[in-house]
Amino acid sequence: MIETIKSIILDFQETRLETGVPRRLKIEAVTGKAAVCIGVRRSGKSTYLYQIIQRLLNSGIPRENILYLNFFDDRLHTLQQDGIGLITEAYYSLYPEKKNTETVYCFFDEIQAVPGWESFVDRLMRTEKCEVYLTGSSARMLSKEIATQMRGRALSWEMFPFSFREFLDYKGIKSTGPFSTKKRLLAQKAFEEYWETGGFPEAAGLGRNLRIKTHQEYFHVILFRDLVERHDVSHPKAVTDLARWLVDNTASLYSINNLTGYLKSLGHNAPKSAVSDYLEWFEDAYFLFTVRIFDASLARSNTNPKKVYCIDHALVTSVSSGILVNSGHLLENLVFTALRRIHPEIFYYKTKSGREVDFIVQTRNRARRLVQVCESLADPQTRKRETASLKEAMAELRLKSGTIVTKNEDGKIDTDDGIIEVVPIWRFLLDLPVSIE
Repeated sequence: MIETIKSIILDFQETRLETGVPRRLKIEAVTGKAAVCIGVRRSGKSTYLYQIIQRLLNSGIPRENILYLNFFDDRLHTLQQDGIGLITEAYYSLYPEKKNTETVYCFFDEIQAVPGWESFVDRLMRTEKCEVYLTGSSARMLSKEIATQMRGRALSWEMFPFSFREFLDYKGIKSTGPFSTKKRLLAQKAFEEYWETGGFPEAAGLGRNLRIKTHQEYFHVILFRDLVERHDVSHPKAVTDLARWLVDNTASLYSINNLTGYLKSLGHNAPKSAVSDYLEWFEDAYFLFTVRIFDASLARSNTNPKKVYCIDHALVTSVSSGILVNSGHLLENLVFTALRRIHPEIFYYKTKSGREVDFIVQTRNRARRLVQVCESLADPQTRKRETASLKEAMAELRLKSGTIVTKNEDGKIDTDDGIIEVVPIWRFLLDLPVSIE
C-alpha cells in the first residue's frame, strides 16, 4: 500500500493543475488548525484546493512540499483496512530530509470517505510540521462531534455551486456597480443563462441535453455514494422515491407524516424514524435543505410543517417530473440558495392571521430581514396578496422594510408599516454580500 501512495503522490506532482474560475470564498490557514471546505459533490471543492496549491507554488513553495490525495481514488480504497497513518510513512520515505525541518502542505480531498480520519489529522497536526487543508461532502464535518474529536483543531467553510456573481466571473462580466445600460443588459442576459444552467461549474456552457444528463448523474451519485453507501441503507428504492418526491415538491411544505404516508402508498415499509433519518442525510450531503417556521418555541418550530429546497434550481428542472414544479418555485429555490450561502439559519414566517412570508433571516448584527418571492406582481390580486403578507409580518416584527423578489420588476411600495422594495432577481443576487454579514 505504501508503494501505491508514493506513486499517487508523485503522479500528482507531475499533474498540470486545472484551477478553473477563482471562487469568491476565502479559506485561510490558521496556525495549528486544519482548514476544512465542505459542500455538495461537484461544487468545485477540488478545483478550489488546486487554486490554493497554485498560489503556494507561485509564492515559491517547492512542488515536493505539496502532498495531495483524493480519497475517492479507487487505489486508496484499501486504506480503510490498512490504516490512514501509512500516508505520512509513504511521504517521508520519499522525502526523509523534510521531516520536522520544512513545512509540508497536506491537501486531503473527500477525507470523510476514510474512517478514523479525525484522529489521524489531529495527530498529524500535533506531531508534524504541516499545514492541512481538507474537503468533504458531509455537513457532519461542521458538527460539534467533529470539533470535539479534532480538539478544536479545525476551521470550516461551506462551498456552494457558483453564485450568480461567480457565474459572471466565469463569463468574464464585471459584477460590481454602478450599472450602465450596457452593463445591466449584459448582466440580465447572463442571468437568463444562469437561470437555465444553474450553478454547478461543470454544467456551465453545456447544451441542454448534456446538462440534463450531467445533473441526473449528480443526482444518482449523491444518492448512491452519500446516502445509500455511506449509511448502509437497506432499502435504497425508498430513499430514491423520497428524494424524487421532495425534488418534485421544491419550495413546498411537507411533514414527516405525509412523507411516511407517501412511501407507504408506494409499498415501502419505512417508519417515521427512517424518514427522519433520510431527511437528515439529504441535508448532510448538501443536497436538500429544510426550512422551519420562525417561532421562539423550538418544539412548535419542529412540529409545524417544513419547507424543502434543493441545492440548485437547474438540478430540480433536470431531475423533477415537471408536473408540480413551476418557475415560481424555482425562483423561490434560487433565492433560498442565495440566502443560504450567507445565512446558515433561514426560516419562513407565518403571521397571526395565517399569511405566509417565504423567508426571514437574521443578519450578524441581529437585524431581521423579510424576503417574499413572487414571479410577477402584474396581477392586482397577486400584488395585493403578497404585499399584505409582507406588511402584516413587518408590523408584527416591528420592521420598517421588506423585500419582494420578482423575475423582472422593480420599484418601491410605501405602506403605513414601512417600505417594501420590489427587486428583480438578478439585482437581488448581486446586492447580497459576498460573505456572512
